[in-house]
Amino acid sequence: MRKADLLASLVVFLVALPLCVGVAMASGVPAELGLVTGIVGGLVAGALPGSSLQVSGPAAGLTVLVYEAVRAYGVEALGVLVLAAGLVQLALGVLRLGRWFRAVSVAVVQGMLAGIGLVLIAGQVYAMGDATAPGSGLGKIGGLVSLAGDADPVALAVGGATVAVLLLWPRWRRGARLVPAPLVAVALASLVTGLFDLSVRRVEVRGLLDAVRPPSADDLGRLTEVGVIGTVLAFALIASAESLFSAAAVDRLHRGPRTDYDRELIAQGAGNTVCGMLGALPMTAVIVRSAANVQAGARTKASRVLHGVWLLLFTAVVPGVLGVIPVAALAGLLVHAGCKLVPVRELRPLWRAHRGELVVLTVTAVAIVVGNLFEGVLAGLALAVAKTAWDISHVHVETEDHGAAGIVVRVVGNATFLRLPKLLDALEALPHDRDVRLELGGLRHVDHACAAALEGWAAGRDHERVATSRSTT
Repeated sequence: MRKADLLASLVVFLVALPLCVGVAMASGVPAELGLVTGIVGGLVAGALPGSSLQVSGPAAGLTVLVYEAVRAYGVEALGVLVLAAGLVQLALGVLRLGRWFRAVSVAVVQGMLAGIGLVLIAGQVYAMGDATAPGSGLGKIGGLVSLAGDADPVALAVGGATVAVLLLWPRWRRGARLVPAPLVAVALASLVTGLFDLSVRRVEVRGLLDAVRPPSADDLGRLTEVGVIGTVLAFALIASAESLFSAAAVDRLHRGPRTDYDRELIAQGAGNTVCGMLGALPMTAVIVRSAANVQAGARTKASRVLHGVWLLLFTAVVPGVLGVIPVAALAGLLVHAGCKLVPVRELRPLWRAHRGELVVLTVTAVAIVVGNLFEGVLAGLALAVAKTAWDISHVHVETEDHGAAGIVVRVVGNATFLRLPKLLDALEALPHDRDVRLELGGLRHVDHACAAALEGWAAGRDHERVATSRSTT
């Protein structure tokens, strides 16, 4: 094992520790379950082939979906949901479908992350003020107006200070290379609240073994419910997409071996299967931890495996340390993470060059905020498919007037029902007292609706030719 991998594993551990706890709290489950997922992400997914430098664990991108699932089915059903999702991922990887996730519209992915980020920010602002958040995403956003009167000002100050440290610490590059910003922010918040004995809510610790709950036979029986099956598929597909998109991003950060998408999907599936057997949170590859791993100089997968070892040792030896962490600090950490999920810098270029993609992004994000994550992604995918169908169904009608010889009409492109009104308008606008020759050799595709319409138009012209002795082909 290289020294670089050892040092990188320590950096990733320090980044992962507060994030594991924060994601668990935001998901509505005990903090220990986030640590279990981080441990499995290192020891199981980290040891398997796929992406050599990508780090897995509980991710902010799934908090909204997990929170909704826990609220609908209870925390005791979480294990079976994650277990089934892991098995679905394993099947997708074995069937070599991992590479197809790269075909998902980038606008849908960005919209999904933006919607998750907005709901996450709205929900965690309440946690920053030790206040209770409304259940729906729209309710969370609407309730922000009255939050000032309900929030604890001390907790809100702790959360706000945490966000400030997260923004300012990276500007000191030397310090940021030595100690990651999330650890500094949470450690300072814990130190200040402890020294001044501030009356803010802190993380509740029950112990690792007490939090672990393998699925029972009754839990497995719930897999026959339609809603549970839909949640399982949402877990599997969204976790897979997030992991594989993260892998593509990590590959651009280093010059080492490229990701094998099918093997990485199998690794994620194996990790989620184990997480489900332990009743823990679902895992994905996490870009924040993965980037920290690469930037810390990691060379092999040993660094990500070791980060899981450090998490396990921490929770086994000093779990009580978690009890001094203020919830407001973890909420500030997740507000900062949620802001990073919203692709603000991408909006202006999309508006200038690809406004259709911006519409897909916006609709996906709004649908997630108004409804839920699964419905939002489905709406985004449907709109992206419709947009693509519209874009590729361009058809051009070119006319050439050859005088006494008549008019030559050439139809070029893809003739689909989406462009049928335009095509018929152009043909019906042709003069009825001239011979017309219709050339369709330039068409790359003609669907049934257009073929029937063209035959009907030609039949009408033939009838007119017989009646007026004018030739139409």
